[in-house]
Amino acid sequence: MKEDHPLDPREISGLDRVVHSPTRLKIMLVLMSVEEADFTFISRTADLTRGNLSANLTKLEEAGYIKIEKKFIERIPKTIASITPAGKKALEDYSSTLGPILDSLRK
Repeated sequence: MKEDHPLDPREISGLDRVVHSPTRLKIMLVLMSVEEADFTFISRTADLTRGNLSANLTKLEEAGYIKIEKKFIERIPKTIASITPAGKKALEDYSSTLGPILDSLRK
């Protein structure tokens, strides 16, 4: 950011819109904290309905930020998600962009 204009609202345009969604951000943060997680765990941890979670998992998978696998665990079908290297980078880039913007508000 420029010193003469510490808060430039145009910088918000650099945020990844896939990650910037509060719902998808919650999902990404859950997946950053674990190696992998099943659908129920993500739903409960992020406090999301099944439909909302399903739609947003699809968007994250289409962006290449998460990987979805269908597994059977003790003969029960499970949807397992994990964050990809691209997803980790997207979250780090998001933080690097948003962090300085928020820091400028504190000054």
